[in-house]
Amino acid sequence: MASVVVGLVVGAVSALVLLGNGQLLGRQQHAGGWFGNANAGSTAADPYTRAIIARIGLMALNRSETIYFHNYTDDRGDRLSQDCVYELSGGDLPARWWGVTIYAGDDFLPVNGDDAQSVDKTRMVRDADGRWTARVAATRADASNWISSKNAGTFSLGIRMYNPDPGARDDPATIPFPVLKRLSCAGDQA
Repeated sequence: MASVVVGLVVGAVSALVLLGNGQLLGRQQHAGGWFGNANAGSTAADPYTRAIIARIGLMALNRSETIYFHNYTDDRGDRLSQDCVYELSGGDLPARWWGVTIYAGDDFLPVNGDDAQSVDKTRMVRDADGRWTARVAATRADASNWISSKNAGTFSLGIRMYNPDPGARDDPATIPFPVLKRLSCAGDQA
């Protein structure tokens, strides 16, 4: 009887830890800290993946329609924080439409009134080569493209790629993921 109780307690605790941590969503690592789960939106998703998706409110479509990637860390491996300034840069992603969105520590959009929760393919200011750079910070400064991290606490960035090219869907390692670089943090030594 004691082993049954211990098994139930261990199972319940492990489920709560997994459900409380979207970073553990069937992690498949890709370039620059971006990771995804091939089973998000799939009938093949395991119960933990389904529960995490339900908890964070991701209305996951199947992989032929959309693929999702997340990033919780900067180029130094530190958690993303509203106290830091980041540069996100890249080019077009292999999909009909794509966007990068910020999610606060509670997995919802940060509530800040800035109306700058994302950048996307259709509203991006680019250079002559089609490359783009976005500032991820609590203030816009002089950035043409900006994602506001004000009131986000420790946050994550999510990429949604709608109608992805078959190559990207089948082999995410071929995707030219944006590069996320930490520029500064409050308290950094000068």
